[in-house]
Amino acid sequence: MSAATVAGVHPVTGLVARTADNVAAMRDAWLFSMDAAAAGQALVELNRLQSELTELQARVAVRAQQAGTADQSGATSLANWLAVTTRQSRTTTHRFMRLAESLDRQTFEPVRVALSEGRVNPDQALVITDAVDALPDDLDRDIEDKAVQVLLAEAAHHDPVALRRLGKRLLDVVAPEIGEAHEAKVIEAEEERARAHTRLTMTDDGHGITYGRFQLPTAQAQMLKKALHAIAAPKAQTARHGSLPVRRPGPERLGQAFCELIERIPAGVLPEACGVNATAVVLMGLETFRGGHGVAHLDTGATISAGQARRLACEAGIIPAVLGGKSQVLDLGRTRRFHTKIQRIAMAIRDGGCTAEGCDWPPGMCHAHHDPAWCQGGVTDIDHARLLCPKHHARAHDPAYASTPRPDGKITFHRRT
Repeated sequence: MSAATVAGVHPVTGLVARTADNVAAMRDAWLFSMDAAAAGQALVELNRLQSELTELQARVAVRAQQAGTADQSGATSLANWLAVTTRQSRTTTHRFMRLAESLDRQTFEPVRVALSEGRVNPDQALVITDAVDALPDDLDRDIEDKAVQVLLAEAAHHDPVALRRLGKRLLDVVAPEIGEAHEAKVIEAEEERARAHTRLTMTDDGHGITYGRFQLPTAQAQMLKKALHAIAAPKAQTARHGSLPVRRPGPERLGQAFCELIERIPAGVLPEACGVNATAVVLMGLETFRGGHGVAHLDTGATISAGQARRLACEAGIIPAVLGGKSQVLDLGRTRRFHTKIQRIAMAIRDGGCTAEGCDWPPGMCHAHHDPAWCQGGVTDIDHARLLCPKHHARAHDPAYASTPRPDGKITFHRRT
């Protein structure tokens, strides 16, 4: 006996039981007898059925919220209760409840009916309700109703992504006299939020791979994507390598393109920090540089193969600091006050960063300090210079502080008594 025949059972409860029985009967159904057309039609109808059931589920959810279903177990919300009870993610259940609560409003009654008839899917329905809710609060009711009808009509031709784009320009159709000004405000707010949430993190795993995550404003992300696709395109790869490379999965091709993009950045266009542009420096022995086996080191501390170092020295905007090779003039005495870029690079290699004890500022963010100071007769050569971060550089010139050199090349600061 099915649950629907039991006296006092609510029709929805009976429907759920009958549906469960019917689906259970299909568990062992022989699907290989379906031809391509029948399988495709069934797939589409099942999708429509899911939309119709979602509308019913949304109405039941609103009723459960009104009846205090979540309160009986002490849950903070019905969405949280549903997530725990059905073992779904809270993101999924909160999204569903947002849709259910919207469909319960009179403004979105046409959307609810369309969902119940399978004319829109749940994702489309949520896009429509969100787009209309994003309209200015002072719009007339008839404009809101028109907006709902416009998006329902477009839903017959567009997926949720395209529908969301149309929703952002909804006022251009339903109220063009205010549409452009409102869109400008919305876009400006999105851009400001994107700038505030822009992030980039990189973590070295210690085994030759660095992992990263980033959040970029959409405009800059699209620019990056376009550049990577241009480099990764088969035509560009053929022109660069002479033959079409083995096709790799998309993420791998884009990753290789990202590496190539970094190597292509001209050193001359990079901004300068403390007198030196952000150019990588490779340290390697003369024999290794000429073709021997071995390794090379970046001024950041990373180790790379000699082959990659020679390739970078040939193609990329890096500076090879060949140890034991012909050096450039590093000592200028009193002929000039400011240190040259070559001197700063040499100090960066030697000091590795700020030379104040306990300071971890990298060389690219440090100043070149005369030791002794220029005003005290100091000369502009690297044997009488050191790198100091801005804070410690200011302290070196502060008469309230004295410094003491250490055997390891570091200095310590202490207040004069």
